[in-house]
Amino acid sequence: MNNLLFATNNQHKVDEINAVTDNFFAVKSLTQAGIIIDIPEPYHTLEENAFEKSNTIYQLTQQDCFSEDTGLFVDALHGEPGVKSARYAGEPACNQANIEKLLLKLKDQTNRKARFRTVISLIIKGKAFVFEGICEGEIIKEQSGKNGFGYDAVFVPEGSNKSFGEMDIKEKSLFSHRKKAVTKLIEFLKKMQSEYP
Repeated sequence: MNNLLFATNNQHKVDEINAVTDNFFAVKSLTQAGIIIDIPEPYHTLEENAFEKSNTIYQLTQQDCFSEDTGLFVDALHGEPGVKSARYAGEPACNQANIEKLLLKLKDQTNRKARFRTVISLIIKGKAFVFEGICEGEIIKEQSGKNGFGYDAVFVPEGSNKSFGEMDIKEKSLFSHRKKAVTKLIEFLKKMQSEYP
């Protein structure tokens, strides 16, 4: 398996996934495939939104593909921003505005536990499969680091004293929710390849 179509236009996500595939396959984004489409994420779960994206692209191209949806779930905010993470502060989507809203809502909170969840939806030959990755951590009080995207500058994973925003892609992959989901995806594809060479 040389490459797999990834139903996203987010180059940050493409780079992260390509960094952890161990060269088993290369990810091709929608832009790289010449597909210009903005797929809505109207549902209340990561699973439904991920499937909406992968299924839309599969129906359009009939190519094996996958998509992912990721959310930040904060305990003190009853799971916010959750599935609305990318547009927490409203439209148009803005990482800085999202972070500012999150920090403001957590201003007086001592419980700052949070987790990132990534759900991957894979469609191969019309059949859908789901893989999940979770990274536990906490939200710090001030932004730290310029790397990454989304909420990386305010999220410190368990086992580290650095935010994702202070890590390069290689270091982030030691903790990453996305890496955990991709690892499960790769294990599944390798098993499929061995069973149906």
